[in-house]
Amino acid sequence: MNRLLVLLLLVASIATAKEITLKPYEAYVMDYDKSTLGLVRQMKVYKEPRWVSKITLTNGKKLFFISPKSMIEFYLQPGKWFDVGVKSEGDFKQILVTDFKTMEPINARGAWYVYGSSIISPAGDDLIPFGNYEDAKAFSERQNGKRILAFAEISDALIRLLNGRI
Repeated sequence: MNRLLVLLLLVASIATAKEITLKPYEAYVMDYDKSTLGLVRQMKVYKEPRWVSKITLTNGKKLFFISPKSMIEFYLQPGKWFDVGVKSEGDFKQILVTDFKTMEPINARGAWYVYGSSIISPAGDDLIPFGNYEDAKAFSERQNGKRILAFAEISDALIRLLNGRI
């Protein structure tokens, strides 16, 4: 009897439920062109595609950066660019960096970053992003990296150090 009641409730709820809309998978795309300038350093991002980073805001606005360091500098202190209109972390819809090995866009929050390597970006000393820890470790060993960091481990103090402001 209980099974019949559960079955009837299930059928009734399906019959009266509103249409369910599933969001399509949102691909990671670096959709810049030759006129796109990086927000922080105002340099054309297409010239160095290996370093491009992007933040898409919940209002649909796309912000590009010449390097991961520049993007994280904005992410940690968006108020310095008050005209962009970011009020909280909830305004960030998608954050991407370019995997240094594959040259593919990846989720910045899930990436691994090599600090202190011998490679520099157009913005100077930088954090080199990789989609997996093994690639970051191999690169770090080849290029004299000092540490491998997860996104959450990157602090404003580290960005200031990389920018020569400490």
